Amino acid sequence: MQTRNITAMLAMLAAGAFAGAQIQPAGAAALAAATPAASPATARAALLPDFAAIVQQYGPAVVNITTSGTRKAAMQQAPLPEVPVQGQGSGFILSADGIVLTNAHVVQNASEVTVKLTDRREFRAEVLGADPATDIAVLRIDARDLPAVKLGDPARARVGDWVVAIGSPFGFENSVTAGIVSAKGRSLPGDIYVPFIQTDVAVNPGNSGGPLFSLEGEVIGINSQIYSRSGGYQGLSFAIPIDMALRVKDQIVATGHATHARLGVSAQTMNQALAGSFGLERPEGALVAAVAPDSAAQKAGLQPGDVVLKFNGRPVGDSGELAARVGESTPGAKVLLEVLRKGERRTLAATLGTAADPSAQRAAADESADKGRLGLAVRPLSPQEQDAANVSGGLLVQGVNGPAARAGVAPGDIVLQAGGKPVNSVEDLRAAARPGKTLALLVQRGERRLFVPLEAG
Repeated sequence: MQTRNITAMLAMLAAGAFAGAQIQPAGAAALAAATPAASPATARAALLPDFAAIVQQYGPAVVNITTSGTRKAAMQQAPLPEVPVQGQGSGFILSADGIVLTNAHVVQNASEVTVKLTDRREFRAEVLGADPATDIAVLRIDARDLPAVKLGDPARARVGDWVVAIGSPFGFENSVTAGIVSAKGRSLPGDIYVPFIQTDVAVNPGNSGGPLFSLEGEVIGINSQIYSRSGGYQGLSFAIPIDMALRVKDQIVATGHATHARLGVSAQTMNQALAGSFGLERPEGALVAAVAPDSAAQKAGLQPGDVVLKFNGRPVGDSGELAARVGESTPGAKVLLEVLRKGERRTLAATLGTAADPSAQRAAADESADKGRLGLAVRPLSPQEQDAANVSGGLLVQGVNGPAARAGVAPGDIVLQAGGKPVNSVEDLRAAARPGKTLALLVQRGERRLFVPLEAG
């Protein structure tokens, strides 16, 4: 019924029934309005972008990636054996000499990686390097004169613009889906460096690593993540901006790995209530909750309670933008931070440090979270941090997942009590956790203290 109504409307449009209405072009990708003499099919084409032209020209540069490897698996009454595993994803050819971009998680733990082109040729790929912090991996295949994508500028993409994804969802190679840019600069839990492009393009397992095209046929992002309760598409897809991916690619090609800058703060986004208490007219900036000892932030004089408003002259809207600004910088870079402290604005100079290996950080976080069954990665506060936060003891939350994330615990929180007992070590927290039971955590967040009910896994 709905299709027939749309067809009827288009027929009326073609017949001039809406003679007073005009369809205005919007930029280079806009299409001309239908003329009164147009047929319904012509009118329909005039109202929609030409996705087919993008696919025809740049689809051959999109590749299917299959991987094989092994992982440890538990067997009943037996030691952990190595079992074979296979995976798949997508990627795209960056240059005619065989450089391919994809996601780091697509090739993680793979002993063999195969790249398949649309013309059905297959190549064994060399993994030049992978960066888990940004989820970027660079491959090389031994081929020449390959079709390559055209690169665009994510900064030019507007919320509401049409975008196209090509990839291999569930193994269906070279599938095309389309949608719009839903938001820009999204920060996701656990991804401290990436200001994601959010879209409503249908992206599913297997699309990872594939390109996100603008209507000009330019790649503006790499499809990386979805938010889903079912494991499949639910209208929330996230792509890594291509300019960030290219910076990582250049480092990997040159050195085999990527390094990232570190400021050394845990920050949270301002809300209206906090903004008023800090003397701000509207919620803006990143509120510093904790400063790591011996970090670039501490050496620059940054303090808990400072609100970072600008990074090298660029406004900082929230904590995610601060992380993205740091992620765009290089270790050793000198930056200027405009901060609000006790109602006064001041400028601090910082020399950024180098972030630790994210795989090591993640392993430590996983160990802390898995053994405690709470989804928390924590560490004791230094004496200086205790003084700054006006607490005695406590654990600083560095990462959350699972139960802790669902309960609303956030990095930068300070866990003071668990089950009514003070916690000063990871062992204290683990001892308080009981599988399947709800544990009441007393958390300090900025200047507030609140109890958070947390169900142990």
